[in-house]
Order: sequence, then C-alpha cells, then structure tokens
Amino acid sequence: MRGACLCGAVVFEVDPPLRDVVACHCRQCRKTSGHYWAASAVPLAQFRLIRAQGLRWFRSSDSASRGFCVGCGASLFWQPHGRDQMSFAAGALDGPTGLKTLAHILTEFAGDYYRAEGPPPDPSGRAAQLQGGCLCGANRFTLPGPMGEVGACHCTQCRKLSGHYSASFDAAESDLAWSARHLAEYVTPGGGRRGFCPDCGSSLFFRAADGGFSVEAGCIDSPTGGQL
Repeated sequence: MRGACLCGAVVFEVDPPLRDVVACHCRQCRKTSGHYWAASAVPLAQFRLIRAQGLRWFRSSDSASRGFCVGCGASLFWQPHGRDQMSFAAGALDGPTGLKTLAHILTEFAGDYYRAEGPPPDPSGRAAQLQGGCLCGANRFTLPGPMGEVGACHCTQCRKLSGHYSASFDAAESDLAWSARHLAEYVTPGGGRRGFCPDCGSSLFFRAADGGFSVEAGCIDSPTGGQL
C-alpha cells in the first residue's frame, strides 16, 4: 500500500498487515496535525521510503521523532526511538485502506472545543484572547477570542496534510499578533496557501484563494471557547 504527502515530495510504501488506527489527542499530536492525529503502524521491515526529498524529522521528545514534509507541511510519521516500528498517518494512504479506528488515547489532553468520543462539549465560555503557536515555539501569536464554531474538512487535501481530517475556525488574518514568526507556506492546487512551521511541521493556518482565512484549531491553547 502506498502513501504520500500532498505535494508528492515524500512517498512511502507499507506491507500488510497494518495495525488498525489509533487516534492520539496529546498536545504534541494536536499541535503538529492541527486537530488530533490518527495513525496506523507497521514493523520497520514492512516500511519503505520511496521518495524522501521533502522529509524532515523533528525530535519532539526524548522518546520519539516526528517526520513531516517541509514542502507542504503534511504530518506523516511518528517513530519511537529504539523500537522496530514506524507509525504513519492513516490520512496519507492512497485509496481504500480497510482500516478502522481501534482506540482513542490520551483523551485527557483533548482540546476543549471537542470530545474525543461522543457528543460535542458544551461551549466552554468566552475566551477574550486566544494563545496559539507551533510545537517547537518558533511561531507564537495571539488573536481575539473566542474560537467559536469549528469546521471539520475531510477532503483529500486536508486528510493528506493533517494525517486525519482538519479542524479550523474563521478569523481575520490582520487580528493575529505575532510574538514569534518563522513560517513556511505551501500553495495548494486550488491557489490557497497553507502556513506551517518548517522546523516542527505544525499546521497553523489556511489562506483561501478568495481571501478567506482560517486558523487550525489544534494550534490554539485552551481555553478556546470553541465548539466542533
């Protein structure tokens, strides 16, 4: 089975059997993917990199590194140090997968704008100011709150880039006050631009071709006042 990032600068193959999908709601996965991350996994012997010209690794903790595409910002891999295993984004796989969601983990760290399983949460109050940023801290900003309504998109583009599906909210780009800014942007086939961190791969925003602007919900620290 083959998978790839959106721009095609990273391509990989995995041989069955594939582990069913585990959805992780930890802060790191939410920052890098823009919502939460959904991954399958195989032993390293069943994993092959076919194209790696866009692949960059970020050591996100003492126990693991995360691989993303520096060209389009797609969240792709999580590799535990010292273990014979590669976890990869289920959303990066091409075609039908036959996979199902096996479990939700670290749900205690889920954002306050959604519930890992079950009905949406009650609105969590009116956060007057939102704090956002990437995982490594190279990008930090504030904007007026609350987050409000969060939209989920399951298109191929959003699945490739986030590794699962995207969750974002509308905002005025001029309202973002940056205290640290180190951005890369990827021009999508439709003429939009996706902003991400070139150092850690965190998804940050989308600027549509018609001028619409949205911020990835996962890059905002709680409280948010949002609801998916």
